[in-house]
Amino acid sequence: MSLRFNALNNINQTKDVPVASAKITALFGENVFTLQKARAFLSDEAYKSLVASIKGGKKIDRSVANQIAAGIRQWAETKGVTHYTHWFQPLTGTTAEKHDSFFTLKGDGTAIEEFDGAALIQQEPDASSFPSGGIRATFEARGYTAWDPSSPAFIMEIGQGKTLCVPTIFVSYTGETLDYKAPLLKSLEALNKHAVEVANYFDKNVNRVSATLGWEQEYFVVDEAMFNARPDLVLSGRTVFGHAPAKGQQLEDHYFGSIPERVYAFMRDFENEGYKLGIPLRTRHNEVAPAQFECAPIFEEVSVAVDHNTLLMDVMDRVARRHKLRVLLHEKPFAGINGSGKHNNWSMSTDTGVNLLAPGKTPKTNLMFLTFFVNTIKAVHDYSEILRASIASAGNDHRLGANEAPPAIISVFIGQYLSNVLAEVKERVGDKFDEQDEAILKLDLHRSIPELLLDNTDRNRTSPFAFTGNKFEFRAVGSTANCANPMTVLNTIIADTLKQFKKDVDAQIEKGDKKEIAIMHVLREYIVDSEKVLFEGDGYSEAWQKEAERRGLPNVKTTPLALDAMITEKSKHLFASNDVLTHVELEARHEIELEKYIKRVQIEARIMGELCTSHVLPAAIKYQNILINNIKGLKEIGLADSSYSNQKQILQKISEHINELSDLVEKMIEARKVCNAMDNTRTKAIAYESQVKAPFFDAIRYKVDKLELLVDDTYWPLPKYREMLFLR
Repeated sequence: MSLRFNALNNINQTKDVPVASAKITALFGENVFTLQKARAFLSDEAYKSLVASIKGGKKIDRSVANQIAAGIRQWAETKGVTHYTHWFQPLTGTTAEKHDSFFTLKGDGTAIEEFDGAALIQQEPDASSFPSGGIRATFEARGYTAWDPSSPAFIMEIGQGKTLCVPTIFVSYTGETLDYKAPLLKSLEALNKHAVEVANYFDKNVNRVSATLGWEQEYFVVDEAMFNARPDLVLSGRTVFGHAPAKGQQLEDHYFGSIPERVYAFMRDFENEGYKLGIPLRTRHNEVAPAQFECAPIFEEVSVAVDHNTLLMDVMDRVARRHKLRVLLHEKPFAGINGSGKHNNWSMSTDTGVNLLAPGKTPKTNLMFLTFFVNTIKAVHDYSEILRASIASAGNDHRLGANEAPPAIISVFIGQYLSNVLAEVKERVGDKFDEQDEAILKLDLHRSIPELLLDNTDRNRTSPFAFTGNKFEFRAVGSTANCANPMTVLNTIIADTLKQFKKDVDAQIEKGDKKEIAIMHVLREYIVDSEKVLFEGDGYSEAWQKEAERRGLPNVKTTPLALDAMITEKSKHLFASNDVLTHVELEARHEIELEKYIKRVQIEARIMGELCTSHVLPAAIKYQNILINNIKGLKEIGLADSSYSNQKQILQKISEHINELSDLVEKMIEARKVCNAMDNTRTKAIAYESQVKAPFFDAIRYKVDKLELLVDDTYWPLPKYREMLFLR
């Protein structure tokens, strides 16, 4: 209890952390080895090799790598850097790094600073110590990190120290990928290959297609002292207990409101750190829930955007501690109010400067837009269950479909205007065309789809996958997620759909159709095949659940079952045929995700039991004894029973709740033991969902809430209302 009251006192004594004001353009990229810096520190040969690798994906020769490494070291040393690390994204969900110094000794004992090409290109972390899903055993430790030139090296400032970070992929000794980045890069290459082939129907000058991403990161900010007073928040990232405050978010007065001064200072601080690292942050604002906020950057190529989001989550956490705050990235840190997501705004652009999901000025460019637009819808329709699996996690289960986030049913929103366009294509395109029909068709396309569609498409916040003018917004991604996972799936399913589209169009052309007519024929087929995934209404409604079932759309609400889609024959063929993930890698990732789910639920179950046994029940019993002594005292001085009838009723209720809560905790512990004895990971995950989480979590929380209302605040061990954690 003293910890809780001390926390409240500490909030009032917290001092502001000064944040330097600087022009963003002066800070931006300060700690990044950009091509401009490479031009200054590299020879022409090394510079051209690096550019060719970044822009064309060409392999860098090891002899040139020595020159690049020397140039990077020289630049880093001008910034006071003494150590370097390969920075990678293992399947833990966080980043990883092993620091080595530039310092080395020569054979004669001479001390020198050195960073050669071998150190730049490859390091060897212990692969058995990271999640591998059985690919690596404890006695088979070897794994490799390999340099990814597509993401620039950067300098991370931690306190007074500075470290050169080299973005890398992470693979096992036997070649399987053990991270999020390697499959992402492979999916981007698959998308590039098949998107270029289709784009060449319209423009032969297109040589490369890149996927772009703009993420929106939602998060909560709470005071560090209050955070430390909540063991559940510290250990699980969310409050497993806590009475709902009288005033939460019902007035909707926090959304887009004035940013609290203390949070504003924190935002400016982490933005400055982000700018130095080349993260192009653009937007900041209050979100819907109290103490919830959002930041968003300018669009970037997907691989760099993923790195920047992962990096920023780490930066936000470190900077928050500097301000005596804590950032909560959990999808649902507080029950009863909105959780946090990470909207992934995705599109495709060509090396000729065209956004393939933006309507153009001519019939040909509009037909190109329509082609990629319809193929995206078809991909989501055909592979919706795999897309659902890409966002499955224990944390995201709490928010999907909870009237604050899209439902678990994957559907596509495109707006009434584009729905009419697709309906017109579906109705107008017949089996045969003459020259006049072809001319009318072209004119209709030009007239029907305006150049600027941004204001003709409303937003639908209940849709998991919505078209928003010149991009698709994958809204169902959780706030803690690494964007690489859903982006890998999205890139791959669209690459596969485009591959089939080209085969179908070429087959029509071989039959004698003109190119444009062949394209329209296939688009019509795709529209008909995928129209059931289109939904314009309220995704929160019960009517949509029934309608989705009637349409045959899957509605998989829990992670253990959603993850099954990763290892179907359909999924294995998809990823293997596009050279993104092998069967073995998919099986391993399925195992890892199931283990993550089990461990998350285990941790929450344990902290629930521990809080009840060590904090809640003792506090309730202590207050129970206070009431007993109070009743005894009143009775001893001769007062009538009616004088302490309320105390007796409260005492009775407390006794009932203590007994029932104690019984529930014991039963939950026994259920955990049964689950832990299971050998099969999938069976164990399903059992934890159905035998531990479903029957006990809400029931225990309900009993704790009841006790919380009855026990005097002086004796209650936790912050009594969730609003005590919110910053005003």
